[in-house]
Amino acid sequence: MFLDQPLAKKVPELTIYFWVIKILTTGMGEATSDYFVHTYNPYVVVVLGAAALAIALVWQLYLRRYMTWAYWLTVAMVAVFGTMAAGILHVYLGVPYILSAITWGVTLTVIFALWYLSERTLSIHSIYTRRRELFYWAAVLATFALGTAAGDMTAVTFHFGFFASGILFAIVFAIAGVAHRWFGLNEIVAFWFAYIITRPLGASFADWLAVPASLGGLNLGKGTISIASWILIVAFVAYLAISHRDVAKPSINSARIN
Repeated sequence: MFLDQPLAKKVPELTIYFWVIKILTTGMGEATSDYFVHTYNPYVVVVLGAAALAIALVWQLYLRRYMTWAYWLTVAMVAVFGTMAAGILHVYLGVPYILSAITWGVTLTVIFALWYLSERTLSIHSIYTRRRELFYWAAVLATFALGTAAGDMTAVTFHFGFFASGILFAIVFAIAGVAHRWFGLNEIVAFWFAYIITRPLGASFADWLAVPASLGGLNLGKGTISIASWILIVAFVAYLAISHRDVAKPSINSARIN
């Protein structure tokens, strides 16, 4: 079957570059989404965002092995559209941030449950079939929407402000790494926990840099932060595409992790 078709590994190695680019995409997604939604017709922007995500995802799914540019373009488009998806619930449908966070949290839990019941693993090291890849990208989209809602909830609903929220999520992100390295937290649990937290972490600092001083920010502007983030992302991705530091070196004794 198409969904069970064997593939080469479709995700990058978990290096420091992975986490740096991931956090940059979260800030970029927040800034880019807010800039376009508040500058142009939001309904047209959301449709175009969904179309861009669909194109990137089709390219990613079409490939039979990991390709740096395709993978990170898809993550970037998920970042933009995931922010829009969470924003629509609050701004245009009036759903409170806390309810939005709960909704996306439940959605992510359902995705994880279906993924595990179907494949008996949630490991990103086991993305070797179309079915697993589809579960993976569904989870990634849900984490971006959940993280967006959670970041806005702490900054706005709980009145922490964007900078304090960024510091809070940076501490929580660090806790995941410490718990895994020093206290034996399961690798898969640690990864997905950290992955979710990177969304409000990057978005909170992006908002802090972009919003006016009246909102506790540095007033650099959404457009400026968006462009700066895109430049950094492209630079890091280009480096990985050339150096292949995001690809595991082949080993005679290597085996797939299932």
